[in-house]
Amino acid sequence: MQLKDLEYYKISRDISRYVWDIYTLFDWQIQKVIGDQWIRAIDSISANIAEAYGRYHYLDKNKFYYNARGSLYESLDWTEKLHERDEISAGDKQYILNNLLIVKRKLNTQIKRTKEQKDKE
Repeated sequence: MQLKDLEYYKISRDISRYVWDIYTLFDWQIQKVIGDQWIRAIDSISANIAEAYGRYHYLDKNKFYYNARGSLYESLDWTEKLHERDEISAGDKQYILNNLLIVKRKLNTQIKRTKEQKDKE
């Protein structure tokens, strides 16, 4: 299976595209104060999944899966804050959160599978 075929990678890339479209509509101040951090966190999810995919050793893989999960939690936080500050709609918030939670479940499953590789050694 190739990276582009992994469902949690594909979903995280879709979220990145979706969030980018919202970000480009923010005024300059919102982009700089909160938007840039939101984009970095969102983009970091798929970037770390890609990094993990390219690693051979299970400890290396899981290090990047953990980084992806940390970025996912940061993305959840920024998304909530943007909604609280009336910068994104309830519909956008729900779409993003729902998809982030799907990625989270699948990422946790992948972390568990990678740990199981260790136990087989």
